This record gives sequence, C-alpha cells and structure tokens, in this order.
Amino acid sequence: MSYTPGRFVWFEHLSNDIPKARDFYEKLFGWNTEMMAMSSGDPYAMIHNGEAAIGGYSQAPAGSPPQWMSYLSVSDVDSAYKAALAAGAKSLAAPMDYGSAGRMATIADPTGGVFSLWHGAQGDPAETETTPPGGFIWDELSTQDEKMALAFYEKVFAFTNDAMPMAQGPYYVLKQGDKGRAGLYKAMDAAMPTMWTPYVCVADCDATSAKATSLGATVCVAPTDIPGVGRLALFNDPQGASIAILKPNPSMT
Repeated sequence: MSYTPGRFVWFEHLSNDIPKARDFYEKLFGWNTEMMAMSSGDPYAMIHNGEAAIGGYSQAPAGSPPQWMSYLSVSDVDSAYKAALAAGAKSLAAPMDYGSAGRMATIADPTGGVFSLWHGAQGDPAETETTPPGGFIWDELSTQDEKMALAFYEKVFAFTNDAMPMAQGPYYVLKQGDKGRAGLYKAMDAAMPTMWTPYVCVADCDATSAKATSLGATVCVAPTDIPGVGRLALFNDPQGASIAILKPNPSMT
C-alpha cells in the first residue's frame, strides 16, 4: 500500500440520473462501469478506464445540482478536516467511514470550492508517469478570491505554488515537492462559479468536444491552445456537471 497525500486520487459524478451519466461518459471516453459490492448498502458504480479504476457515480444529495466531486488524498481525514475548518472551511459532511473502502469528509474551502478529503483503506491508486486517454490528468479551481483560496490550500495542505501569467491574472500551480497537483485561478467573470473542475486526457480535443456536443453536452470553452500545456475545452454534460478535456503537449503526459 502506498499513499500520495496532496494528490487528487478519485473523481465522482454526483448525478440525478446515473444511467444517463454512464451512457454519456461511456460513449464519450470509452469508460466502463463495474458494480462493486459495499458492506454499507447499495453497490457502488465504479468507473474504469481500461483496467484502471478512476472514479465512480453516486446519487446527488437532494437539492444539490449534478457535479463532479474531487477527492484529495490526506494522511488523516480527521486532522485535515479540523485544520481546514480552523482555516475557514465549511463542513458539508463530517468524517465517516465508507465500509471497508476508506474514510472521507466533504468541505467547502473559504471561497466556496467543494471537495472531499479521502484516506483509502487500501492506499491510493498508483501514480503513473503518463496519463492515458480517458484518464484524469488535472484538477482546477476557479474562484472569485484566488488570494484567499491560495492561502488556504498552502496553510492546510502544505502546497507550494508556481505562478504562471495569464491575461486575467496569475494561474497558480499547486505543488507537492516538484509535482504539480492542481491549478487555481481567479474566475474569468463574476458570474463564473467557484468550483473544482477535473480534466480528462484525450487524444483529440476537437473531436472529443464535437462528440460531447453530439451527445448532449454544452460547450463552455471551445477547444483552445494553451502554450506549454496543450489544447483544452470545457463543457457541461447533459445533466449540467462541468468537466474539462485536455490533449496535453507530449511533455505533460
């Protein structure tokens, strides 16, 4: 068993129609879903990209919009949860065990970005040198207060950062050691929500974006080249959950 604290290791689609979500993503990315028995109740719909388990589907809580939930690996959920609340985060779900899978809590950072803290009983998914198409490659926070968010993630999770210039202000790469783990930036306009958005690696950004549209998605950011990074697009799936895709430069994979 091995752990990589500070890495987003799991991504879960909180859905109001799991069969509809499965149909969309299986057609778009070639994912497959396996039902995993859970001692705590109903089986869990686990997403596989090839042989690798990368995420799952769960029923969205009543009154909550469909969304992708990012899971951040931590050494101890309870201590990370307490530190996050002391630094201004809001509790959405207190620490609890999920059968034999692991322990989790869900919080909103001081600017409103929602994510989960996770410590898996069997360690974290293996970290690979390259990300295959269909795998999650990045996670990114858009926020209305990037300075407050940056201070929070640095204080609670000991991230350092590299700042990259962008037109609307710096793009911060959150790092653990020399590993870039996620991005953080000021939302491009006041109407843009504060949220974490996962990125899926694709072989062809334009073709995948067009396919997403044909399957009922709404493109929010058309395929765009980002120097030194790759070609990306952002869309809302048919249920309204935001997700991004990236065809990375060879050095990024």
